[in-house]
Formats: sequence, structure tokens, C-alpha cells
Amino acid sequence: MKEKLVYGLGINDSKCANTIPKGNTREYTIWQQMLFRCTEQGQAKNKSYSGCTVSENFKSYSYFYWWCHKQVGFGNRDEKGKSWCLDKDILVKGNRLYSEHTCVFLPHNINSLFTRANKTRGEYCMGVSWSKWASKYMALCAYKGKQKHLGYFNTEQQAFQAYKTFKEGLIRQAAEGCRDRLDNRVYEALVNYEVSPTD
Repeated sequence: MKEKLVYGLGINDSKCANTIPKGNTREYTIWQQMLFRCTEQGQAKNKSYSGCTVSENFKSYSYFYWWCHKQVGFGNRDEKGKSWCLDKDILVKGNRLYSEHTCVFLPHNINSLFTRANKTRGEYCMGVSWSKWASKYMALCAYKGKQKHLGYFNTEQQAFQAYKTFKEGLIRQAAEGCRDRLDNRVYEALVNYEVSPTD
């Protein structure tokens, strides 16, 4: 009998546990969520996953299960008790492929630093908006749950440079804060990360 595909992509070969008394295992939940992001339905629901695909190895639940257990950060939780999340594009900026070579686990506070707000950004560079009140460009950056005002500037490029400097500092600070718990590849990617106008 042919096995039914999970979200039309994944194969649950039943070699590894996928349920616990209170529901699905963490491995299976992450795997399902990843597969959903690679479907038309998932990408229609959240445009940020547009164009995402999954590697052949990651389509196998048993492969994904054991891969998870070999990764730095998989069993980690943050100060609020949240498990670290699967990330596909910190090692390879702009990456759309979920694979064993591109995915890592990150704490939520670091992952959230890379959340894009394309709907609210408008026509300007990342972190830049126009202030009608001041008749100047304004730089803003999300910081501790609020928008931090970084100043008014005569040009869009000056405002973006202020945002870029502040944001890169936040990223490096977050990396240093949990350096001993991060995959070395992740740490290097974070401290060398360069914010671009379209991030």
C-alpha cells in the first residue's frame, strides 16, 4: 500500500516517534510546519514563505528526526521557556531551501531580529520612513518590543545608515549574549551580518 504524503511532500516512514501523550513530538511538529511552508497553501497564508522548497532528505521524517538530534540548539529553551526555532536563511542570506546544509536552530530573540515587515515598510529602505511633521527622513528600529527612534535625516541614505548601524549592533549583541550556546556557524554569520536596504 502506497504511503500517504504529508502535505503532499513528506514521508512519515514511522521509524521514529511522532506522538506523545499530549500530542505530536517536537520533531514532528517542526517537520510538519516546515513542509506546510513549502506548499501553495502555506505560501498563500504567509507571503514571507513564497518560493520555499524542501530538500529530498528533509522530506523523510526519520531523516529529519535524527538530523534534529545532532544539531546545536535543538534541545535549548530561552529564558521564557520557548524552544529554539528552525531557521533556513541565517547561514545563507535569502535562502529559500529547507535542507540539512542550510538549517539551524536559533533562540526566538535572535530569530525575531530578522522578521521582515514588507507590508508596513512602504517605498523606503528598511528602517526608514518619511516624517511629514519634520519634513525629513526618519530612522526607526524595533527594540525591546517598541519602535526606537534613531533620528531625523536629510536623505534616505543617511537614515538607512543610522538604522543599519544600530541593527547590526543589536545582532552582534544578541550573538555575544548566547555565544556559548550557538552553533559556531551561526555565531560567525551573526557577527558578520550586514543589513541591506531590502532586509
